[in-house]
Formats: sequence, structure tokens, C-alpha cells
Amino acid sequence: MLIARTLSELRDARAGLGLELGLVPTMGALHEGHLALVSAARVAGRVAASIFVNPLQFGPTEDLARYPRDEAGDLAKLEASGCDLVWLPHVSEMYPPDGASTITVGGPATLWEGALRPGHFTGVATVVAKLFGQVRPRAAYFGEKDWQQIQVISRMVADLLLPVEIVPVPTVREQDGLALSSRNRFLSAENRAAAPALYSALRRAAQAIAESAPVVATLATANAEISAAGMQPEYLALVDAQSLEPIEALTRTARLITAARAGSVRLLDNVAV
Repeated sequence: MLIARTLSELRDARAGLGLELGLVPTMGALHEGHLALVSAARVAGRVAASIFVNPLQFGPTEDLARYPRDEAGDLAKLEASGCDLVWLPHVSEMYPPDGASTITVGGPATLWEGALRPGHFTGVATVVAKLFGQVRPRAAYFGEKDWQQIQVISRMVADLLLPVEIVPVPTVREQDGLALSSRNRFLSAENRAAAPALYSALRRAAQAIAESAPVVATLATANAEISAAGMQPEYLALVDAQSLEPIEALTRTARLITAARAGSVRLLDNVAV
């Protein structure tokens, strides 16, 4: 497995990997969800993964320093999973002092996470565009747990005519349904026991809406279930799967999306309807 930490090292490593390269962008602290992305990319050819905790997507009240890091463990997992190249840039390599450009995104970036975390998707879009330019993948693989992120990146790729296929990969879950996330390690025992109620409420609501139950009442019931489990819902909505605009009836491809706090940990999840 090749490891690159500078752009010159990346160029040398990339040269031997051919055109059919899949990219798995990560911020490290890898779990089975990330490795599922590597496995999906391996089906199509060679695989590169990036590990970069992106400061541009953290807001002023979000603790960048607290984000979990485990470089040695991450590299061991990637090598065991058959990854061909790992790109590990320093912040100064990704954002040189004379850099002056970022990507402003609208459309699916304006609601939900975009509204609650101003600037977040500018950071996401900018770093992903840089990764695409640096690694030059044919395809990039993203987990469906961050459904809004996938739509934002897909919109950016379409708008800027970037030659990269965006491949969503189904969410990997614990046996009790909790979506895998690097932040789950911060859940207290009490909050970890409560957290699966988020997915359970989503599944029940999705089934009810698919069976023509009233959307507003169904969402209210799901919110009550999440709150009763001890979590604090931030939003729960039925949305158009691509635009992320809220919808009040199941007239198109839809997604139920939610964010809730379990103690100090913010959990995201979504299901197809």
C-alpha cells in the first residue's frame, strides 16, 4: 500500500494506478462503514483513500480538536482491506497560505445541515473538489448515512462538469440498527442504549408513510418516540431525495432524514421511503 503525504509524493504514487481508480474520502477514525466503501470501490478497480480532518467544514462552536484520530489504526485497516493508496495531506498542503478560492454551494446545501451549520457545505464541497483534482479518480464512494452530503457533492459535480462518478453505498449499521459513525465512541452507556431508537422511529415512520399515513402526524409521532428515548430531535423531515426540499405527500422519490442529539453526540440518519 502506497502512502503519500505531499503532492509530489501523490503524483508519483498516482502515476502507476491507472485510470480506473476509486476514491474513498474520509476524515479518519475508520470503522466498518468506511471499509465497506473501500470494498465497493475495489469491485471497479484500484482504490485510493484520503484521510484528512478538514478544518473548513467545522463551525466556530464545533470542536475540531476533539474529532477522533487514529492514523496507525486507520492505515492498518486500509492495508488489510486492500487499499492501494492513502493520501494523508497536512493542512498546509491542502490549504496553502496563498490559497484564495472556495466553492459556494446552493440547492440541496441550503436546508437542514446547511441551515444549522453555516459554512459546513462550503467546507465539504471545497475539500472534495480539491481531492478530486489531486487524486483524479474515476469514481468516488460515499456512505448514505450522510445523505445530504451526497446530494450536495452530486450537484457540485454536475454543475462544474467534473469527470467523477459519485457512488452512494448503503449505510452500515450495528446489530441494533445504530448507523456506524466515528463519533459513536463518544456516546455514554446510557445514550448508546437509547441511540437505536432513532433508526427504529425512522423505519416505522417510513413504513407508515408508504402505506399512506398522513405525513405531518406520522412525523410528529416519530419525533415523540425519539424524544421519549431521551434524545433531542433537531429535525425530522420527509424530503425529495435529490433536492432535499420538504414534501408533504409521497409523490416522488423521497427520503426521511433526521438529526438528533444523544447527550453531547449529534446523530444523523435517514431511510428511503
